[in-house]
Amino acid sequence: MPGRLSDLFANGRIVAGLLVNLLASICIVFINKWIYVHYGFPNMTLTLVHFLVTWLGLFVCQRLELFAPRSLQPRRVAGLALSFCGFVALTNLSLQNNSIGTYQLAKAMTTPAIILIQTLGYKHSFSPRIKLTLVPITLGVVLNSYYDIQFNLLGITFASLGVLVTSLYQVWVGTKQHELQVNSMQLLYYQAPMSSAFLMLLVPWFEPLTGEGGIFGPWSLPALAMVLLSGVVAFLVNLSIYWIIGTTSAVTYNMFGHFKFCITLIGGYLLFQDPLSLNQALGILCTLAGILSYTHFKLAEQEEGRSRLAQRP
Repeated sequence: MPGRLSDLFANGRIVAGLLVNLLASICIVFINKWIYVHYGFPNMTLTLVHFLVTWLGLFVCQRLELFAPRSLQPRRVAGLALSFCGFVALTNLSLQNNSIGTYQLAKAMTTPAIILIQTLGYKHSFSPRIKLTLVPITLGVVLNSYYDIQFNLLGITFASLGVLVTSLYQVWVGTKQHELQVNSMQLLYYQAPMSSAFLMLLVPWFEPLTGEGGIFGPWSLPALAMVLLSGVVAFLVNLSIYWIIGTTSAVTYNMFGHFKFCITLIGGYLLFQDPLSLNQALGILCTLAGILSYTHFKLAEQEEGRSRLAQRP
C-alpha cells in the first residue's frame, strides 16, 4: 500500500507539472499576441521583462534551496547568453509579424535545423528514417506559409532567423551542460542576468525610451499589468519545461508539445480570427504527421539501443 501511494503521488506531481506547462505555454503565446495587438508594447523590452522575471523567480527558487547555483566563468557563457537573447527576441518578432499558425509551424522547422547543424558542425549521424521525417515537416511549413493570407516577407525573415538562432541555442545548451557539468536550472540561473544585461544595452538603439510606444511612455495600468503577467507566465514556462524533462524525459515533453501545438493553432483561429484555408489545414496535418513520425522513430531507436545494451554479456 505505501508503494502504491508513493507511485500515485509521483504520477500526480507529473500530471500537475504537465498541466502547468500546458496552460503556461498556451497563455504566453496569446498574452504576448494580445500585448502586441492591443497595446503595441515594444518587443525587446517585453523580452527584457521576461529575462528579469525569470532570473528573479530562479533567485527565489535558489533561496528556497530548490537547486544549488554554480560559479561559472562569464566568457564561457557569453555566447550562449547572446544566443538566448537573440532567439527570444526573434521569435517574439515572428509572433508580432505573423499569424499564430505561421508562427507555430515555423518553430517546427527547429528540428530539421538542429539535425542539419549537428550533422555538419558536430558530425552526429542520424538514421535514414529520421531524416525522411523532415520531408513532411518541411512540406507542411511551406504549404502553410505559401497559402497564409497574412504572408509577408518581414514576418518570414524573422521566423527564419528565429529558427536558426533557436536551433543553435538548443545545440549549445546541450554541449555547455556537458562541458561545464551543470544542469539546466543552474545554466539558466547564470545566463538570464547576463542576457538581460546585453538586452539593456541594445534596447535604447532599437526602441524609443519616451513618448508613444516608448519604454517610459504613458502606459496604462492594464498594459503594465499584462506585461507583468507575461513575465510571470514566461517564468512558469521555463521552470515547468526543466522540471518535466528532469522528472520524465525529453521524449515525454516532446510528445506533450504536439498536444500544445494543436491547441495553440485552434486558439489562434478562435481568439484572433487568424485566417485558415484548406491548404493551410493540409500543411498543419502534414507537419504534425512528420513531427509524430520523428518522435515515434526516435523512441523506437532508444528502445533498440537499450535492448542491445541489455543483451551484452
